[in-house]
Amino acid sequence: MVKPNERASDEDIRDAARTILAARYPIALTGAGMSVESGIPPFRGPGGLWTKYGEPPMNGFQRFMADPKKAWEERLSKRNDELYKPLSVARPNPGHLALVELEQLGVLRFVITQNVDDLHRQAGQKALAEIHGNWTLIRCLDCSTRFHGDAISLETLPPACPRCEGLLKSDTVSFGEPIPIDVLNMCAEHSAKADLVIVAGTSATVYPAAGFALEVKERGGTLVEVNLYGSEITQICDVSLRGTSADVLPRLVKAAAEIRREKLS
Repeated sequence: MVKPNERASDEDIRDAARTILAARYPIALTGAGMSVESGIPPFRGPGGLWTKYGEPPMNGFQRFMADPKKAWEERLSKRNDELYKPLSVARPNPGHLALVELEQLGVLRFVITQNVDDLHRQAGQKALAEIHGNWTLIRCLDCSTRFHGDAISLETLPPACPRCEGLLKSDTVSFGEPIPIDVLNMCAEHSAKADLVIVAGTSATVYPAAGFALEVKERGGTLVEVNLYGSEITQICDVSLRGTSADVLPRLVKAAAEIRREKLS
């Protein structure tokens, strides 16, 4: 657990809020730390699912393409396992809601998330790229159309796209599967405009997501880290705020709103 004296101070929060408000085009990159705060188990580290059960095959996409019917059957058989059950009951935490509020204030322009948990959408985030997909959606590999899971009949496996008859799979990106080009294009477009990135709940080491944040830094932009502990990128961050996203992000948004009101008064 983080020690009390490591928790970001009110002064640290206020300074960070000023930095964010001074930016022209702030975006955010979020990761598994935010999911964990909503009760979703991590994959790696102590208590991680992959730590307990081993990593899934690195050729998951190739296995899917070789036998889509079998892959769908395996996925459906896991609907109540240790991963999918928590996903089905998880709800957005105050960190997710804070990013939505920052967007509504006209400050935060875009969010890139590595999480597949749907929680940013549930919270109301509008400008969003789910770079690893969304577990509640089904994507056509041919036309890239996404459908909510409830909209697709699974009586016949593998299901066919109702739009183009193409092959459907879960929207979550499997090992060995290319990131969908429409998502990559969105991330590239917004990160190219960004001059500040709020990095929340992630060590920003998984690519290509991490690359978008580091690209902003390389261009002279600002990195604001929100994490319970120091990470691999802490030394290059301009601001590091210690604490959970659920604690720090609401405080950050509150400070930004107060500073704005003070300037108007």
